Amino acid sequence: MKIVEIMGGIRLPITNEEVDLLNHFQDRDSVSKAGLTEREQVIANQLVVKSVLYRRHQDGRIEYYKQTGYRESS
Repeated sequence: MKIVEIMGGIRLPITNEEVDLLNHFQDRDSVSKAGLTEREQVIANQLVVKSVLYRRHQDGRIEYYKQTGYRESS
């Protein structure tokens, strides 16, 4: 379990699975839904609900992006 901080200084816990998915974003701005496994898609949607990621539908594709203001808390 890890704590992340989102916009407005709100801190929330995320699971180890969610942390693993967020590691996909280390070297890129977005991740395509098509590039994720079925389980990773479920986790990505959980992170959208928690406002850690946001989902954008464009040109028939779905992409996930980190929310502005997201950071890992120590």
